[in-house]
Amino acid sequence: MRLRSELGRIDDQLRSLLSSMDRLQGLLDAVVAISREVELPAVLHRIVTTAMDLVGARYGALGVLDESAERLEQFIAAGLSDPERDALTKAGLPRGLGVLGHLIRYPEPLRIDDIQSHPASAGFPAGHPYMRTLLGVAITVRGEIYGDLYLSERHDGQPFDVHDENVVIALASAAGIAIENVRLFERIRVGAEQFQRLLLPTLPDLRPFTAAAIYRPAAEPSQLGGDWYDAIPLPDDVVAVVIGDVGGHDLHAAATMAATRNMMRALVFDQSSPPGAVLAQLDQTLETVSNSRVTTTTLARIEPQAPGWRLRWSTAGHVPPLLVTRERHVVYLLAEPGLPLGVDTSQPRPDHSRFLPPGATVVFFTDGLIEHPAHPIDESLNELAALAAVHAALPLPEFVSALADHHPSDGHDDMAILALRTPPP
Repeated sequence: MRLRSELGRIDDQLRSLLSSMDRLQGLLDAVVAISREVELPAVLHRIVTTAMDLVGARYGALGVLDESAERLEQFIAAGLSDPERDALTKAGLPRGLGVLGHLIRYPEPLRIDDIQSHPASAGFPAGHPYMRTLLGVAITVRGEIYGDLYLSERHDGQPFDVHDENVVIALASAAGIAIENVRLFERIRVGAEQFQRLLLPTLPDLRPFTAAAIYRPAAEPSQLGGDWYDAIPLPDDVVAVVIGDVGGHDLHAAATMAATRNMMRALVFDQSSPPGAVLAQLDQTLETVSNSRVTTTTLARIEPQAPGWRLRWSTAGHVPPLLVTRERHVVYLLAEPGLPLGVDTSQPRPDHSRFLPPGATVVFFTDGLIEHPAHPIDESLNELAALAAVHAALPLPEFVSALADHHPSDGHDDMAILALRTPPP
């Protein structure tokens, strides 16, 4: 009997150890999951749902404090059914009174087996789901209270215990670090995007043409890109258009982009040379004066040719432009692409030509608009063409915004779009 008793005790200890190991592994997985988020709303919601999973809670919420640190500014709730969420929305989200206010004033871990019997309880507003138990833990960022994490109602009906409290405290510590990291990423991302936009031009008056351009940074924060566009009015109602993409996502790529764009601006004023010759000259110049990265680009020149216009262009390994007519016929201007800049300056640069009718729109873009690892490139090109046809009647600023908003890519790369429309008949 003593042996059985001892074996039973060992079995209980092993079960407890296994449970602790599972809970620790769950906590480690939770920390990794939270740290992967790069947007603040996503990380806040992930903190709530992760805490619910760790302790088996039905309801969870995170209240973010306002600047006074006395009231709730945001309230991210999870676990509510649609009817419960609708009812709570009508009643108004919690403002940090009652038991929630108690945790704000006294930011120590709080475990309550019966909310309504707590001295600070102020009852529930109409439509609020019934809750009996509560586990609350403060989240701090850089030593300041950022908000409070609330959990209610374990699925097994039991009140929260000390083990639940300890694991949520550990999660709250990791959550504070994750929130601070996301804030830092956001500052870096905004700074990088502002720097990138400073390198891009404001489109000049291109009359008789109309034009619009848009740049969108990559979804990954702190990523400088090498995408750029440019449009330069030339004498005799001629306009030069450039779109390009320098390989890489760093300061070197941005610097190479700026140098390439400035050199291109100087070279396009030589209207006696076709676009292919201008690209060849640019390639040779870049090879001589800098250790440039591989760059894809398209240089186009649009010239008057009655009863419309003539597009002349040359491509250095870049994706083809898209032509949209007034009748919404859409076609890619497929032609010999040539090698990217920075590969082999001895290779010829082919030139191409296409008549443009009045009211036609030519869309120049970078591959960040269409690249998606899960889709073939032809599928993405077809999707972009269909999107352009749907929105072809929009004014150009709204047109390029529609393409950027509904692009077929996965957003891993930055994207640039420049659309130019010939005068109507």
